[in-house]
Amino acid sequence: MFVKFEDSLNVIYYMQVIKIVIMIFGFWNKLPKKFCGLAPMDGVTDFLYRHVMRKFGGPDLVFTEFTSVEGIAHNAVKLLRDFEYDESERPIIAQVFGIDPDSFYTTAIIVCQLGFDGIDINMGCPAKKVSNRGGGAALINNPTLASEIIEAVKSGVRDYSNGRTIEDIKMKQKMKTAILEQVIKHPTKDIVQIPVSVKTRIGVDKIITEDWISHLLGHDLSAITIHGRTLNQMYSGKASWEEIGKASNLIKQTKTKVVGNGDVLNRKDGEEKCEKYNLDGVLIGRASFGNPWVFNNKSPEIEDRINLALYHCKKFEELYGLDHFYVMRKHLAWYIKGISGAKEVRKKLMLSNSPSEVREIIANCELRITD
Repeated sequence: MFVKFEDSLNVIYYMQVIKIVIMIFGFWNKLPKKFCGLAPMDGVTDFLYRHVMRKFGGPDLVFTEFTSVEGIAHNAVKLLRDFEYDESERPIIAQVFGIDPDSFYTTAIIVCQLGFDGIDINMGCPAKKVSNRGGGAALINNPTLASEIIEAVKSGVRDYSNGRTIEDIKMKQKMKTAILEQVIKHPTKDIVQIPVSVKTRIGVDKIITEDWISHLLGHDLSAITIHGRTLNQMYSGKASWEEIGKASNLIKQTKTKVVGNGDVLNRKDGEEKCEKYNLDGVLIGRASFGNPWVFNNKSPEIEDRINLALYHCKKFEELYGLDHFYVMRKHLAWYIKGISGAKEVRKKLMLSNSPSEVREIIANCELRITD
């Protein structure tokens, strides 16, 4: 039996198409249906927070805090701390923000070399310090720059897969050394094109969901996450899942994954929203504060919450020492939220400076859950 030459070419063509699709979408195609991930949150989803969420909740994917591409490209070594992770966090996506396409290109190569599973461009942050410079959600009003940024990231990812590394980038040796010190913490991975995604909102001062999403779909993104609020809404009011549904109707006409975000209460709620609005998955943000169990639908006892608070404190000291223990205070407030007597305990915890102080404060208080 002989195979026609034309048929052989067709097989080769389709195999190449499949290979390209695998490269473009990477881990996104391996996630469970109706997946539930941890949303990126500035000042929250650092290395330790993600560790706690993974260990006690089990989100299907996680994102770093958003990190300035201009800072990274200008050799801000301290910012590399935002890109610290361990293998238990996979799949893990580096989220970045900024306004300079060249800096996005440089950062994309660095993210690839650090071994991340994906890179996500923040086009949804409503914070004035970001949006006033034209970044984050403000990019919705600047589709031309948004396009340049996406293509710069895709170019960086593509060039890395073709052999370009940080050694080929103009960068201070101190920065290169710091990057390589992080690289060796992770097993060598195959050099591939990691997927590029965008997290965004439904508008700036008015809702323009369909026009904006249609624009993004012109760039063959692996995934688009839509937060159902405008920039001006910040986090007030309720997220519009009807608008997220409109976005899904457009995105589902392509191979791009569609992810919903905004006011998701837990995995069960997320799965219901996936079903209702035809989504591939959702991200949970604020509902995870002090409550990693939102990812596994468990109802923790008060002892679970207290023990986790103490564990979080202990790990913080092990990783970072006590010089900046004040960072833990917001987490402690979240862990005791909804507990009878929490107001007085919170006041004391907001002055704590070590795990031992936290343990003593909790030991001397009678706490019980009221909701």
